[in-house]
Amino acid sequence: MVRGAICKNWSGSSGSWSQNARREISTLGLMEEQMETIEEKVARVLKEEVVVVPYDPRWPKMYEQERLHLLSSLPTDLMKRIERFGSTAVPGLSAKPIVDILVEVTSLDETKLRIAPILEAQGYDYFWRPSWGNDTPPFYAWFIKRDKNGNRTHHIHMVESHFEHWDRLLFRDYLIDHPDVAQEYGNLKMRLSSTNENDRVVYTQAKNDFTRRVTETAKRYYRKTQQAHAPDALPHAGEARR
Repeated sequence: MVRGAICKNWSGSSGSWSQNARREISTLGLMEEQMETIEEKVARVLKEEVVVVPYDPRWPKMYEQERLHLLSSLPTDLMKRIERFGSTAVPGLSAKPIVDILVEVTSLDETKLRIAPILEAQGYDYFWRPSWGNDTPPFYAWFIKRDKNGNRTHHIHMVESHFEHWDRLLFRDYLIDHPDVAQEYGNLKMRLSSTNENDRVVYTQAKNDFTRRVTETAKRYYRKTQQAHAPDALPHAGEARR
């Protein structure tokens, strides 16, 4: 449920492997990883299969465990809000089995210098990602976490407070409050995953019209709700459920 396409302009920093990772892979495998170009790295993640599955009640716990891990591992002076978003945050909604987490950071420049090396050393894939398409700024820090079998388990999106990504919390809340719209979205994703299972870019782009339309509807809906209590106030993204 990440909008925008992975592209050749993305870049990851050359983080070091942890000692545990070194023990778990062969010397040849390590050499190949160290020699991987940015283009090869992008191509590798793009080739991964798109799978949409029924809602898994374990997803909330997976989010909470990762939230605590980030708080315990990363510089707390750089991090502020941490939110669960995307389809796995909507009870009952089918989704790719990857928990999306949105993290507010005080500085993306500092994130590249101080956070990316820590997570890369833990085995996360890191990309400097455009907000839309191949190269549409602003860029942000995006991480993929995997399980011991190499399957994606989490996507970590690190952005500053002014990024449009926070509107996606309104999209999340609107789907929770409107199960019929959530069902429509689930059906769309199932259909797209069956026809584009080996093309993540096409799958993601095909969802964009729906997500943009519903996000605009959500803004109007929550603005109207908020105005009943505080005229002219648009709720901060994600506050509709608080």
